[in-house]
Amino acid sequence: MKLNRRLFLGTGAAAAATLSAPTVFADGHGKPRVVVVGGGAGGATAARYLAKDSKGEIDVTLIEPTRMYYTCFFSNLYLGGVKEFDDLGHSYGNLAAGGVNVVHDWAVGVDRDAKTVSLAGGGALPYDKLILSPGIDFVEGAVAGWDVSSQNAMPHAYKGGSQTELLKAQIMAMPEGGTFAMVAPPNPYRCPPGPYERISMVAHYLKANNPRAKIIVADPKAKFSKMALFQEGWADNYDGMIDWIGADFGGGDVSVDPAAMTVTIDGEETKVDVCNVIPAMKAGRIAELAGVTDGNWAPVNAADMSTKADADVYVLGDASSQGDMPKSGFSANSQAKVCANAVRGALTGSKVFPAKFSNTCWSLIDTDNGVKVGATYEATDEKIAKVDGFISSTGEDAALRKATYEESEGWYAGITADMFG
Repeated sequence: MKLNRRLFLGTGAAAAATLSAPTVFADGHGKPRVVVVGGGAGGATAARYLAKDSKGEIDVTLIEPTRMYYTCFFSNLYLGGVKEFDDLGHSYGNLAAGGVNVVHDWAVGVDRDAKTVSLAGGGALPYDKLILSPGIDFVEGAVAGWDVSSQNAMPHAYKGGSQTELLKAQIMAMPEGGTFAMVAPPNPYRCPPGPYERISMVAHYLKANNPRAKIIVADPKAKFSKMALFQEGWADNYDGMIDWIGADFGGGDVSVDPAAMTVTIDGEETKVDVCNVIPAMKAGRIAELAGVTDGNWAPVNAADMSTKADADVYVLGDASSQGDMPKSGFSANSQAKVCANAVRGALTGSKVFPAKFSNTCWSLIDTDNGVKVGATYEATDEKIAKVDGFISSTGEDAALRKATYEESEGWYAGITADMFG
């Protein structure tokens, strides 16, 4: 499928098209109120579509602590020297201009009985419908020797922003012939191909700037997304640089010492210069505080992304447990449009379309060497279920790989415009 900015925006607009002027159902307090927590691919998209398609008949508030949002997707390209850091940054000005009330604060609590969201700065916002899109947090104790206080010495760089900058600076400062280590996460986690695209991009940078450097990957999984494609790419472009240690060879038996900068894999300690620890993940904290999680994630109904715990609370993207879709920015954006359409219909009586979802994950292995995996999905009573899918093939020619990379650039322009206006 050839995807570009116009097609991406056009299909999104069609999916959430407004067929008629809405009829507002208020609860005695004027306009119905929707509060959205989290301004990433899920939350920003949901807020924008609700404000745009309700034509001002719904009061939409987005709570997001940062004034500039840096995408986690495409951040690996910054690590590889393909992108500048500013290429990843997006402001909320256009969302505000489009009718979204943007509040830069932390949501620190949810009272589902009173239907309010508490803010760190004080006060609470009332809602009729609450959409949570908080992304990920990390499971405490997932990697022995590492906790969040260790993230400056051994960054995770799995939330966009300062952690990405820090990891890039550490890679650039590696001594000649030094060692970069990654502790990869167990399933399920944000962006299944993400750690392996990161390895590719770090290798891309080191090949050009520090060619005797080595990369070690300790992985608790026996296989990973696009495994054959990445391993082919590593052999073709970075032969001898990358040592991937999977579960069958002790990759799940890992501890780290941030003070000593050592990584111990299956009992063998190695001194490293940079260590990227990507721990096991769970839903962003506000989902747990709202009482809508079951274990690490928030179970949702596939038709509208409403939570199993509360029909007036919805969870999008990485934080949700929804079925077959991967945790990705594309998935969150797709789910947000379905959710916004359903919420608007519930609050205004407007047309609600059957839920359909899609996702593609692109990865860059080397210059103009892009690969992809994706699928379409539908809502069933049990889950979001995969309908059909596709994946790049090993052995593709350079022209096709270049076209795949250029397709990803078109998608990035499209999704960020779709999120932020």
